Amino acid sequence: MKERIYATITITAVTVALSETAHPAHLESALTVAVTALGVWLATLVADEQSHRALTGRGATLGEIRAALYVSSPLLLSAVGPLVLIGVSALGVLELDAALLLSAVLAAASLFVWGWRTGLRMGNGPLSAVVSGIVDTLIGMAVIAVKLLVGP
Repeated sequence: MKERIYATITITAVTVALSETAHPAHLESALTVAVTALGVWLATLVADEQSHRALTGRGATLGEIRAALYVSSPLLLSAVGPLVLIGVSALGVLELDAALLLSAVLAAASLFVWGWRTGLRMGNGPLSAVVSGIVDTLIGMAVIAVKLLVGP
């Protein structure tokens, strides 16, 4: 789950940066989002393997590698929403910069859902779950605000 949150925040920053680009292209935007998600995923795999070696003194077995691939693969899903919206934009339904900003807003909303679900699983009640969701959303919104303030 932590990898999915990291990837969501990273993709959010990327989509906001792309929306601030003077003339973003659909293909370039889609490739940037896809390659970013792939890069975060590969970095996660490398970090997992290095951590495994440091802790065990040996490389991961094939079974452990499969498990790492399975556990980390959901972070690739952070690119799906932006890629779908970029595709919708390419069909002329909305402007690309609007699709990219909408992607960032939906990503921040997904952070609320992740935080809310985690809060519920902790068993501290619905109010705690909502507070957890709000905190996660505020983190996502802070990323968006920083990217908008700093610019491309």
